[in-house]
Amino acid sequence: MLPSFIKEYKMIKVGIIGGAGYTAGELLRVLLHHPEVELSSVMSTSHAGEAISKAHPELEGDTELVFKQHMNADVDIVFLCTGHGKSKQVLDEVKLPTSIKIIDLSADFRLKAESHDYVYGLPELQKEQIKRANNIANPGCFATCIQLSLLPLAFAGHLTNDI
Repeated sequence: MLPSFIKEYKMIKVGIIGGAGYTAGELLRVLLHHPEVELSSVMSTSHAGEAISKAHPELEGDTELVFKQHMNADVDIVFLCTGHGKSKQVLDEVKLPTSIKIIDLSADFRLKAESHDYVYGLPELQKEQIKRANNIANPGCFATCIQLSLLPLAFAGHLTNDI
């Protein structure tokens, strides 16, 4: 529910690239029931033209959407649910407008590099950068567990290289 002082409201249009895999299935389950999201486009080249529920039977009855061969560019955010090592290749092929925010759920952009401008998406560490970012590299579950356990020790100066 939106606060009463917000007069104009726009649903967030979301697209997913790599929509047939496990990660995309979980993301679809969440987004389909989110009151502020319009799921606009779900791309899967291997399942193009098929109902989403064919790859994700647990979503049968939740959506009539079908997988698309190409991404609809009329979205606000795109989630990359491609296999590790494929996100950069897919982005080179799809060529999304720079105004679209990208959240990569693979491991491709997690490490800092001069070749990309992705913010590491661990909110406990990078909250302000994430708020301003156009491109976010979602951290993996193991990395998140390790970092959330060790970061307080690191910030307190209790981690050293001494063996």
